Amino acid sequence: MASLDSPIAGKILEVNIKVGQEVSEDDELFIIEAMKMENPVFGDAGTVKVINVKVGDRVQEGDVLAVIE
Repeated sequence: MASLDSPIAGKILEVNIKVGQEVSEDDELFIIEAMKMENPVFGDAGTVKVINVKVGDRVQEGDVLAVIE
């Protein structure tokens, strides 16, 4: 299993995945707002096993957003 870590500190604006969903490398999985900018977060291809955040959560750089297998 591979964890998808937050690349920046900020606030989760969108969660575009669900547990069990198949994702590819080009899919925009999360949107994080940092310094009034919306930053898309992409991950590896696979199946979403765990989502650790919800809209409105604040995250720090390195926090695990999801686990994709």
